[in-house]
Amino acid sequence: MIRRFGQQPDPKHRYTIRPGAYAVLPRGASLLLTLQNTPEREFQLPGGGIDPGESAIQALHREVYEETGWRITSPRRLGAFRRFTFMPEYDLWAEKVCHVFVARPVIRLNEPVEPDHTVAWMTPETAIDAVYNDGDRMFLKRYFS
Repeated sequence: MIRRFGQQPDPKHRYTIRPGAYAVLPRGASLLLTLQNTPEREFQLPGGGIDPGESAIQALHREVYEETGWRITSPRRLGAFRRFTFMPEYDLWAEKVCHVFVARPVIRLNEPVEPDHTVAWMTPETAIDAVYNDGDRMFLKRYFS
């Protein structure tokens, strides 16, 4: 059973399962996060949805690049969590199944190509307080403890 974070599902809504891949990205004494500016300003683990026909690792590489402009290496799965949420950019009620990995950012190729995303480097302690999502927070605490 995958641990749930956030709100319980609302029986008034039909939820679509939306698998995703997300990364804890330590480099030296810092951690690479993404700041998503819309629809809400939120610090997040870089990552996102796994497209049909794509593996979690393929999605992880693509999403990290799109949201940060960085290439990563050596991804290793840490676990998963789920949360129920409305995704306004897709007009979708989703059961997000979030697969979390740790990887190493190795080279910055350019600015994020994903609209409304900015790179943020933080200490692990600051990042744990800054991320908006309790599932992200749990994996950061677990990894850095």
